[in-house]
Amino acid sequence: KFVSPLREEFVCPVCGGVVLNPQQNSCGHIFCFLCLRALRESSPASGPVCPVDGAAITPAGVFQDNCCKREISGLEVYCVNFPACASVVTLRRLQVEPTHKQSDNLVSPEDVQRFLLKNQQLCPLQEHLADTCPLRGEPRPHRQPPQRLTFIQDRVQSSCLQVDCPESCSPKAPRHKLESCPEQVEQVDCSYKKFGCSVQDTRGRVKLHEDAAVHRHMLLVLRSNTHLEQQVEGLREEALLMQQEVQTDGLLLAGLQKTIRPLLQQKDGRELTVSAAQVNTYQDSYILGRFPAFLKVVLSLLSRGSFELEELRKSVDAVIQEVSAAEALRRHLGTLEEDLKQHSGLLDLHAAQLGGNERHLRELGGASFDGRLIWKIDDFTNRREAEVRGRPPCLSSVPFHAGTCGYKLASRVYLNGDGEGRGTHLSLYVVLMPGDFDALLPWPFRQTVSLSLLDQSGAANHRSLSFRPDPSSKSFGRPAAESAGNVAVGFSCFLPLGELEPRHNAEYVKDDALFVKVKVDTAGLDPL
Repeated sequence: KFVSPLREEFVCPVCGGVVLNPQQNSCGHIFCFLCLRALRESSPASGPVCPVDGAAITPAGVFQDNCCKREISGLEVYCVNFPACASVVTLRRLQVEPTHKQSDNLVSPEDVQRFLLKNQQLCPLQEHLADTCPLRGEPRPHRQPPQRLTFIQDRVQSSCLQVDCPESCSPKAPRHKLESCPEQVEQVDCSYKKFGCSVQDTRGRVKLHEDAAVHRHMLLVLRSNTHLEQQVEGLREEALLMQQEVQTDGLLLAGLQKTIRPLLQQKDGRELTVSAAQVNTYQDSYILGRFPAFLKVVLSLLSRGSFELEELRKSVDAVIQEVSAAEALRRHLGTLEEDLKQHSGLLDLHAAQLGGNERHLRELGGASFDGRLIWKIDDFTNRREAEVRGRPPCLSSVPFHAGTCGYKLASRVYLNGDGEGRGTHLSLYVVLMPGDFDALLPWPFRQTVSLSLLDQSGAANHRSLSFRPDPSSKSFGRPAAESAGNVAVGFSCFLPLGELEPRHNAEYVKDDALFVKVKVDTAGLDPL
C-alpha cells in the first residue's frame, strides 16, 4: 500500500493500475508500455486512440516519460504486513516489477516474493522481512515449518512464569501480569506527533515504530520545516506590508500635523481676539452703565450753554468751508501733477530725439562719403591703460560711407590687443553697419579694404594691411536694421605694441595721439 494517495496521472487509463515503464502520448496521457502495445495490437485499421480524450496514438507522438518514471520510483510503500507493520520503503530501493497492478494503491505480496526469489542480493524490504518485521517467520527445530514471530512471542509470554519487565518498572513479574504494567498498558503518542504522525500505542510498540519509520518521520519533519519556512516568509511579507503602512501613516500624520499647526495658531489668535473683544465688551458695558448720568450732565450743559453751542456751530461751519477749499485745492494739485508728468514725458522724448539729432549731426560733420576715414585717437596712454584694466574693451570711430549713398562702415581698435594679439599687439578692425540705402546696394559686400596706421615722423613709413571680403562670411552680408552692425573683420595682430614706441624711421604715437586710416576700394561700385 502506498504511504501517500496515488496521484491520478500515475494511474494507467487502460489497466487502471500504477503505470509501469510509463509512455506518454502527444495528448499528455501516460500509459504502461505493455498496455500501450496491447492497445495498438487490438486497435482497428484506423489506428489506436486515447481512451480518455480520443486523441490519435502514433509512434512519432509516443515517448518514454523518464520524469514520470523517476517520480513513481520515489513513491513510498508500506510493508506487505501493513497495518500490523508500519515500515516504509521507496519503490526505487524495492525495485519491484509487478505484472498486475491494482487501483487501490497496493503492490501484491506475490510480486514482492517473486522479485526476492529473482534477486539473490538482499534489498531493504527483504532485510526488513527477514530481520525487523514483527510479523516475520522464525525457523523452528526439527524441520518444522517457520512460525510467525508474534505467535512465538504470545506463547512465550503465556508460558514463562517470571520475566523482567521490558520497561524496567519492577525486578521480575509473572508474564501474564505484565499486561497490567502501566508502562505496557498506557497508550502513548509517537514523538513525531507534532510533525503529523498519528500513531498511538504502548510505549514499547511506539519505540519500535519510531525505530522502523525513521525515513517517514524525516519526511514529516521536512514538510513541517517547509511549512514553517512558508509561514515565516508570509510573516516577513506581512511585516514589510505593515512597515510600509506605518511609513504611510507616518507621512499622513506629518501632513496632518502640518495642517493642524496653522489651525492651532489660528485658534490661539482667535482666542486672543475673543479675549480682547471680551475686554472691549466689558469696557463698553461700563461706559453704557455710566452713560445716563453723563447724558444728564450733557443735557444740563446744553440747556445752560445754548449760546456757546451756536458759536460752536458757526465755528464748525467755517471749518467745513476751509476743508472744502482744501479739498478743491488738493484736486487741483493732483491735476497739476498729472500735467507735469505728461510734460516731463514729452520733455524726455524731445531730449532723446535731440540727442539722436546731435549724434546724427556729429556723424554728418565728421562723416566721409568717399570710402576713406582718417581717425585721430587722443589721450592714447590713458585709454590704453584703461583697456588693460578691462574698460572699455575697444574704441569705435565715427561711421563713414563708401559713396554718397554707399555702404556704411566704422573702424574699431583694441589698443591692448584682442584675441590672439591680446597684450602683445594692437588689433584693428572694420565693421559693416546698417545704413539708409542698404536695400539698394548689392550684397554681400565685395570691396577691398585697407587698414593703415599713419607715421607722424614725416618719413611716410605707414603700416598698412588689406583684405578682400569672403562672400560666404556673414560679416559681409546685409546688416540687420535693429543691430549695431555685423561682426567686425580685420587683424588681431596688426602691429606689435613694442613698435608703437618712437623709432628713427617711424613714429606712430606723437603728442599722445594715434592716427588710423581706413580706405575702401570703390572701383566697380556704381553710384546710385
